[in-house]
Amino acid sequence: MALSLLQQLNVNGERAVVFLYLVRILFSTPQSLLPEAFSLSLLSLFALSVEISADNVSNPLAKSFRTRPGASSGILLGAVTVPGLLVSKLIQCLRAKSSQEVEEFEYLKLQYWAALASCVTVLIFLYMICWRQGKSTITKWKVTYSSICTMLLVGSSLISLSGKLYFVWAPALISLWVLSHGLAAVTLIQNILKVFPGCASIGESLLVTTGLVIYFGDMMAYTASKITCLASSNVLFVQNGINRSEISTIVQGMIFGLLFFPMFYKYILWMLDYFTSSRSNGDQGNHEIRRSFVFYASLTFMLVVVVPSWMQFVHEFHSHPLLWVIDFVLSEPHKRLTLCLYWLLIISLSVGLCYKKSKNSKTERILLRKYYHLTAVIIFVPALIFQPKFLDLAFGAALAVFIMLEIIRIWKMWPLGHLVHQFMNAFTDHRDSDLLVVSHFSLLLGCAIPIWLSSGFTDRPLAPFAGILSLGIGDTMASMVGHKYGVLRWSKTGKKTVEGTAAGITSVLAACFALLPLLAATGYIFTMHWFSLIVAVTASGLLEAYTAQLDNAFIPLIFYSLLCL
Repeated sequence: MALSLLQQLNVNGERAVVFLYLVRILFSTPQSLLPEAFSLSLLSLFALSVEISADNVSNPLAKSFRTRPGASSGILLGAVTVPGLLVSKLIQCLRAKSSQEVEEFEYLKLQYWAALASCVTVLIFLYMICWRQGKSTITKWKVTYSSICTMLLVGSSLISLSGKLYFVWAPALISLWVLSHGLAAVTLIQNILKVFPGCASIGESLLVTTGLVIYFGDMMAYTASKITCLASSNVLFVQNGINRSEISTIVQGMIFGLLFFPMFYKYILWMLDYFTSSRSNGDQGNHEIRRSFVFYASLTFMLVVVVPSWMQFVHEFHSHPLLWVIDFVLSEPHKRLTLCLYWLLIISLSVGLCYKKSKNSKTERILLRKYYHLTAVIIFVPALIFQPKFLDLAFGAALAVFIMLEIIRIWKMWPLGHLVHQFMNAFTDHRDSDLLVVSHFSLLLGCAIPIWLSSGFTDRPLAPFAGILSLGIGDTMASMVGHKYGVLRWSKTGKKTVEGTAAGITSVLAACFALLPLLAATGYIFTMHWFSLIVAVTASGLLEAYTAQLDNAFIPLIFYSLLCL
């Protein structure tokens, strides 16, 4: 009977792991977070309904968007990952005792509802497309069910956010702020799927959309909190919860400066073409050189003038932020410069060795790329234990370099565009395309995001290692063991094996045992129950086995969420 019920709900391996993930979070939720737990349950049911409609044989979303070939829609996983992570962070914040953490808790709760609004609005948008393109798959019962879920979600948010009102207009402003995230999410996911067709699934696009909207909303709130007329009034109901260090301010400014740079550069080109088109009769080569010069000049202006100006506006830097970075590195020169040399040595050896193997051997690319996962462990673990703040900054610098190189590669900027494309092409797999290479971004962010999220209060010392453990050790061992010794496959059509999954789970648990003495020596105390750790490792390992989504993006976030409980 249970099997027939699962078949009626179209429960596959990925959905079963998501169900385990949600049950673990809901089981740990205290009574004070009942509205959030209830809304997360409704969101998962709504997302499941939309995913079932989208994965119908008629594939109604295919007429509107071209997604990554070979991947399922992944709507359920993409919709619940970020809201589930934020609920886990709320549970973790409730264990804190300081007043500062209480203020951050209120702001984090607001971010949760903004993330929920982003996901729900996108789900409604996708549901309307399914209804318009394939009316045979959308019954009257499904429409009624979706409407009820939406109304209950709105009611839950009002109940939760009305608990702490700062002034009479707070409910209206909070609702407007949350709703703006939803509208921005719908606009952004459409642009992602249309600008980069065939590069991502719906679930992957939803994950990126939710993350960017929340991060940008945080940036807007951070900026608004520094405006004198707003800061001195009661308009900013989240002002006390917005506290940022110099490093987080620098990272946030650099990321969004580079993400907005393409629009800035296109505007500069349009202005130049408008004023010089009548006098421009040079050949194509000179035009490309001129275009590249404008590109590098505009990029320098953005990173040296525009972005630092915002940083100095929102945070009290006593010098230019770039000079602050230099001072920060030289404040402990022996440790940090030695660490930089160590990183350069490891990266040079690994990149050179892997690039040579990709050209001169028959090693499969999937295994070749796992060497980079092992390299991530060698690079990041010592820094995370002994220099965590410097590692935060280094992650931001690496991400900025990756974004710049990808922009140069996509636009084929002279003289680096062709060289970067040729080098990147040696390490791509079926999830990458000529239009967008995402593997290196997903590996870097998969390791960095758990560390960035742990910069505040954390009573779970293994949580910052979530990305490094799951990708650098678990995913690598699962691929290598499964490729060499795997016999029993999880599905008839998939390549993942039971032996590989067991090796991945066992290796992560062994790495946790090895890390605990090192963490204890640096002052951390392990407060997590072993059962919770085993559930977290097992769930992330099973997700790696079953998901058709970009595992580097989802597994670290799921693992981190479960480690925070």
